[in-house]
Amino acid sequence: MDDDSSTIRAHNFVLAIDFGGTKVAVATADMEGSILKQARLDTHASQGAQQLLERTTGTAQALIERTMEEVGGQCVAVGVSTPGVVHDDGVLLSPNIPGWEQVSLRETMRASLHVPTVVAANDVKAAAMAEVLWGALKGADPAVFLSLGTGIAAAIVMGGRVVTGAHGASGEIGYNLRSVLDTSGAANGRAPLEEAIGGRFIGERASLLLGEPLSTAELFAHPDIRARFLVDETLAELATHVANLAILIDPARIAVGGGLMSSGDVILHALTFRLEYAVPFPPEIVPARFLQDASLYGAIALALTGSMNASSLAEK
Repeated sequence: MDDDSSTIRAHNFVLAIDFGGTKVAVATADMEGSILKQARLDTHASQGAQQLLERTTGTAQALIERTMEEVGGQCVAVGVSTPGVVHDDGVLLSPNIPGWEQVSLRETMRASLHVPTVVAANDVKAAAMAEVLWGALKGADPAVFLSLGTGIAAAIVMGGRVVTGAHGASGEIGYNLRSVLDTSGAANGRAPLEEAIGGRFIGERASLLLGEPLSTAELFAHPDIRARFLVDETLAELATHVANLAILIDPARIAVGGGLMSSGDVILHALTFRLEYAVPFPPEIVPARFLQDASLYGAIALALTGSMNASSLAEK
């Protein structure tokens, strides 16, 4: 005779929430990481944190109920990815949503969704966990996940875990100083490297230079010699900082993701070329597996890891 409780446990699932700049993705996933149900909603960031939390938790609760009805089991953990630095129960350095830095993210989700295990992390670190579990960094240790998009950041993997740092801010290379002449940095609200070569900023520079609005993908493909010079200059500076990171960490592999990977061939070639002659033991440079919905799969990875940790503690 079948054990009904075992059958229900076999169908347990997790919930993932990815807070992006303009959209929120919410999904349930089985215990292998496959998405069961999902929904998306606009952030309406200018309207503040409270409305975003209320709409997101409402959508999440509805998704949990739908999954329970159609699949069975219970939601055993929640994973949350968000821009900014996740420290203790708050989010720092995330000014795009008014009031977001005053939100107790884990506690809010725990209370609203009635799920005891809630794990929250920075979106880049979450995406790195997805690459460790299922993607380009599986089996690589130490390793680096490099996210190139509107902003620039890295996540460092050691011992199969993402290194968070004392304040949750490890890998925030967008704050790197570019030279000894840089006198303005994080204390002044500046991110020198990101402001020089982040996707949004190089798009703005290209538009001013060429007198037409350009996306970064259009810039990388543009035949104008001025565009080529800007691309080469940008990639040279990026590669220099990645080389220094590789010298410091000595990773086995670096996986590159983010929106700029629409021009991935050019970026990977530039990084590989620079690191081959600059780094004593050059790491393998590969594209990330999750070029779409990386942080959503990262939130799934967070939830699954949290669930496994909770189960291990319960068994002791």
